[in-house]
Amino acid sequence: MILSGDNIKGCVKEIKLIENFSLDCLEGAGYDLRVGKIYKIEGSGFIGSADRRTPDAKEIPFSEYTLEPDEYVLIETIEKINMPDDLAARVLPRSSLFRCGCSMITALVDPGYNGVLIFGLRNVSKTNFVFEKNAKMAQIIFEEVKGKTKSYEGRYQGGRVV
Repeated sequence: MILSGDNIKGCVKEIKLIENFSLDCLEGAGYDLRVGKIYKIEGSGFIGSADRRTPDAKEIPFSEYTLEPDEYVLIETIEKINMPDDLAARVLPRSSLFRCGCSMITALVDPGYNGVLIFGLRNVSKTNFVFEKNAKMAQIIFEEVKGKTKSYEGRYQGGRVV
């Protein structure tokens, strides 16, 4: 079951589900996430069966950013998420993004994860896309997890970028 806006608001009060919460971002069945920081990937990465190496990421200071055609950046949210063990979340792009020619790359937010969220943004159009710091870029949808689960213990706990 997807949590309603009222359920999300209740979880914010009861368990601090979303830190840096803004009532202006609350939707009927989700919450709009805002852009906090931008990072450029530097170097190459590798994911093998037993090893993983992620590239470095350099923070780009900005108040307004122009994403050029085919450019890719990592976005860090203003919001910090504190997932209980009985919830998971999906991060989806706001529809304005694809209408502007951009594609967002996201992953599941596991039960037990705590930290800011990081997602990828690529301009797949032939024109520039401009956005500002604090812009509503994505929406997070919270869903109940039924049965016994395992809390997230991965390397990105706390909001590590790479």
